[in-house]
Amino acid sequence: MGCGCKKEELSDEQKQVLEAMGKCDRPCGSKDIAAATGLEAKQVSCRITALKKKGYVDSPVRCKYAITGEGKAALKA
Repeated sequence: MGCGCKKEELSDEQKQVLEAMGKCDRPCGSKDIAAATGLEAKQVSCRITALKKKGYVDSPVRCKYAITGEGKAALKA
């Protein structure tokens, strides 16, 4: 199973990652997201990579990630 790189479709795991990021009040690490979602850290890293390509996630600090406005909109869609 790939990372789910289609722009218009979010996998369940990608939604979980975005939701976890949306609850963080600051950029969070992949281990924090893994703990919040119950996914393995490697799975989280793969999903983050795909979400960054879509513009739903950015990395304001090295190894920390935050949901973008586009990511929040995608969750509501």
